[in-house]
Amino acid sequence: MIGNLETFQDALAASGFPSLVNRLAGPGFRGRIATRDLGPLRLVSLVTPASSCIGRERAASDGENLAIKVMTRGRTRIRQGPGDAELGPADLVLLDPTRTIRFESTAAAHVTILVPRRELRIRPAQIDRLVGVRIDGSHGPGALVSVLARESARSANEFREAEALRSAAAVVELIAVALEARLGDGQPAPDERLRDRIAGYIEARLADPELSPPSIAAAHHISVRRLHKLFEDQPLTVAALIRRRRLERCRAELTGSGRTVSAVAGRWGFSDPAHFSKLFKATYGYNARALVTSNRARATKTRTTGPGQDGGHQDRQ
Repeated sequence: MIGNLETFQDALAASGFPSLVNRLAGPGFRGRIATRDLGPLRLVSLVTPASSCIGRERAASDGENLAIKVMTRGRTRIRQGPGDAELGPADLVLLDPTRTIRFESTAAAHVTILVPRRELRIRPAQIDRLVGVRIDGSHGPGALVSVLARESARSANEFREAEALRSAAAVVELIAVALEARLGDGQPAPDERLRDRIAGYIEARLADPELSPPSIAAAHHISVRRLHKLFEDQPLTVAALIRRRRLERCRAELTGSGRTVSAVAGRWGFSDPAHFSKLFKATYGYNARALVTSNRARATKTRTTGPGQDGGHQDRQ
């Protein structure tokens, strides 16, 4: 969508951005905005003329999302929290939509990923240290996030629902890695390297019903107490991390398959379907069975209408 200042600001607000006052905007302002969803993520592509903007502090109730801004063309200077970031093409920065923000930019193009806070495994104190700080998009985890943000913004509408959920989980994981790497400032400490190995071990064995803190500790030749200490400053305990990742796998599979709730729960280590259903609803706010019902409804519609007769997807503008 291409629009003047008023229509552009309306579209920006509808996409989830805080309202901004652009001191350089005049009658000739023209901006372009396109919004797409990828699972729980929202990707907003913007093309803007030279700008000097300020966004005021918002209520905490408006802070469901954090934002990762990735530059694709032009340069911008962003000030938020402790940060004063000078960004060029491919660079990225973490922003908190509830906080005051100021930025000046040349004519630019950028992609912003709105990420639910609950999806990022990062503590509030760490977010405070990272907000407004430049992350190099030319190498390392930052480069992967930068490329994925740009490609996902172009192709998100081509994903089926299950593909979108799994792809979004991968994007969130890479964002978390990039943020943690920026916090690290150098080589990870031995505890961080061990914790990363353990996280990878957990990820590879989520379907194993025997996966538990004692089995993980034994596999890494450490005590259970030492294992818990490794994760004491992390957003999730070891058991909670296993549970959350299993639930995410279940949600993705229930969205994209015709399997029953109990079959999917059992496949990912939940032996008690009733307990799984309670956990699922407490985590996501809706019943796991609703995904199965939705799948069946879509399958029935597809068989009834045939391919190409239901209108397909439309870009959100």
